[in-house]
Formats: sequence, structure tokens, C-alpha cells
Amino acid sequence: MRVALFVTCVNDALYPQTGIAVVRLLERLGVTVDFPAAQSCCGQPQYNTGYRREAEPLVRRTAEAFAGHAYVVTPSGSCAAMIREHYPRIGRKAAAEGRGEELADAARSLAPRVYELTEFLVDVLGVTDVGAYFPHTVTYHPSCHGLRSLGLGDRPRRLLAAVKGLDLVELPGAEECCGFGGTFAVKNPDVSAAMGTDKIAGAAATGARVLCGADNSCLAHLDGLLRRAGSPLRTLHLAEILAATEKEPLR
Repeated sequence: MRVALFVTCVNDALYPQTGIAVVRLLERLGVTVDFPAAQSCCGQPQYNTGYRREAEPLVRRTAEAFAGHAYVVTPSGSCAAMIREHYPRIGRKAAAEGRGEELADAARSLAPRVYELTEFLVDVLGVTDVGAYFPHTVTYHPSCHGLRSLGLGDRPRRLLAAVKGLDLVELPGAEECCGFGGTFAVKNPDVSAAMGTDKIAGAAATGARVLCGADNSCLAHLDGLLRRAGSPLRTLHLAEILAATEKEPLR
């Protein structure tokens, strides 16, 4: 099987190790991974801030970058949700404004081919035990987009529970937002920080060594709060845990 990796701009710029981990993981499972060099931002920051038309060129660019790939896999629930949930809306709005069906057609073509990483592993490859090894206590934060927009459910937890050596502990208030919310954190910093402080307090109470998530944007927000609080708790993307093995442990 061949897939295209949509690494996302946040991972490409700030967390390249996550993209590397996805490739290691998928190749270990027998998947060939392509990386279309034309990919860039999905347009979520513009769209979330109300600049719908400014996001349209990025819809076109993303659709063109991944044309011809039956599966597009991304380690980001928020970017997957942007493409699957909002690209079709952007396309329909452009058509309703009399600007043709091109954008709508591009969105309709791409959206069903995009999978968040845990969806792809569980639903397409049909695996939960990926042969990972991570001998640490971990608690998992489900990001809002994965939880509410994509409906990931227990997929991430099932994958984590199958990791050899990993002790998965439940996060209190797991379904509550961490407060990041993309541009929400910029526009409402005090509220955002207060919500994040509640989240890291719950994570610290579990006794876990690692706070895991499937969206590095949320983890960046929480990591900043943890560092300011002097907490030893470490944030880590789920892909990096799943990529680790006894022979190739997480560095």
C-alpha cells in the first residue's frame, strides 16, 4: 500500500520528529510513504480567523499536491478536520457566490481520502498492536478536533494500550478543551491559559511521566504551561510513542 504524508506546517516547522516517526511507523507496517513537496499550510489559521477567501488558494494547492493518492495520512486531527469538514463548505460557498464548481470539486475529491493517523492505523490497516515499546506511564489528552469533529473515539487509547511496557492512566476531565484552539489562544490568552492550567493539573495528578496527544498544536500549548510551572511532565505526540521499539527506542 502507498500513502501520502501530509505532515502539516506546524510539524514541519516545529516538530519534524513527529513526521519522521510517522514514516518509521508506517514503513514498519509495510506501507510505502510519499511526501509531495508541494504541500503547505491547509489554510486553517486563515479560515478560523474569518478569512475564508484567503484560505481558498490553500484549498486548491492542497488538493493539487495530493491528487492521485488514494490515502493521505496526517498526524493532526485539526488539519484532517479542516480538510474533511471545512474544505467542502468553502467549496460550496464559492459555488453559491457564482464562482464556479472548481473549488467544490477539488474539496469533494480530496476530503474522503484524508485520514488522521490513528484512523488510518485502526480502520484502514486494521491494527492496534503496531509492535511499539515504550516503558513509561502515559496519560492521553484527546484534542477537540479529533474528539468532536473526527469522532476518533477510543482509537488512540486502543493503540496506546497495546504498546509493550506502557502503563496508560486515564486523564481527569479528558474531554475538556485544553484551551489552545488555534487563534483562540491568541485572541483570548487569559482564558486559554486558565483552561490549559486546569488540563496540566489533571495530567500531573495522574502521576504519569508523559502527557500524550495526537495534535502537536495542543501539546505545544500544554508544554509551555508545564515548563512555566516547572513540571517534570513531558509532552509527546502519539506517533513518536508508536514508532518506538525495543531495538529503536525513542531518543
